[in-house]
Amino acid sequence: MRLNSPQINIITKVCMKASRSLIRDFGEIENLQVSSKGPGDFVTSADRRTEKIIIDELQKANNQYGIISEEAGIINPSNTKNRWIVDPIDGTMNFLNGVPHFAISIGYEEENEIKCGVIFDPIKNEMFCAEKGNGAYLNNSRIRVSNKKILADALLVTGGPKHSSKIKDRIFSEFIRISKNIPHIRKFGSAALDLAYVACGRFDGYWQRELNYWDIAAGIIILKEAGGFIEFFEPDNEAPLKRNILASNSNIHEKLSDLIIKKNIE
Repeated sequence: MRLNSPQINIITKVCMKASRSLIRDFGEIENLQVSSKGPGDFVTSADRRTEKIIIDELQKANNQYGIISEEAGIINPSNTKNRWIVDPIDGTMNFLNGVPHFAISIGYEEENEIKCGVIFDPIKNEMFCAEKGNGAYLNNSRIRVSNKKILADALLVTGGPKHSSKIKDRIFSEFIRISKNIPHIRKFGSAALDLAYVACGRFDGYWQRELNYWDIAAGIIILKEAGGFIEFFEPDNEAPLKRNILASNSNIHEKLSDLIIKKNIE
């Protein structure tokens, strides 16, 4: 791996340390699936425990940096120049149900731009890393987006909506319209891994609404450095940390944008 910035080295070490606790917790989930209590409370504790390890280690490395994290919120809010963006378990519902598809996601933001990021799948031992200008890697191998050119042949991935969403009907109708044009669509339940999989060519494109910044911060730089295109659409001025995102390879991006974004505007 040819990524040597201090920040990427910090994130990599933090992910490895936090993953050890996460793997142990995931092993307990399978036992809790058959108990009368169920795994819900345990998962909440696992999420917070993993987050605490990550935040403690990041603050050991530099206690002046800001942190935006799913559970803890904003730490050191006065520092908006240098920030870690943390999702301790992206794919919590998968984790909750013993599905081995979730990840730790940490991005580093400087002057409102993501400079590097890591998405680590501890179960498959797959670490996706990137830093600006130095490419994207899966473990020690350079990765690139797919070269798929025909939209109808593309394999897409999406997610949502959440039960609390106020635009569920719109999201469902959008999915129906898109699936009539592109029949191969999957839903895996982890936005971070969805972006990572587009970056390494397993998927050709990804779109989703109402994402949190911590869901996608690391994935943004990984996809860009793998040669992918990212487009944000219909920003929510009342929720500045929310994102609607479209990501794909360069060959199909314009056609996919026409189908997903421009059709919604019409």
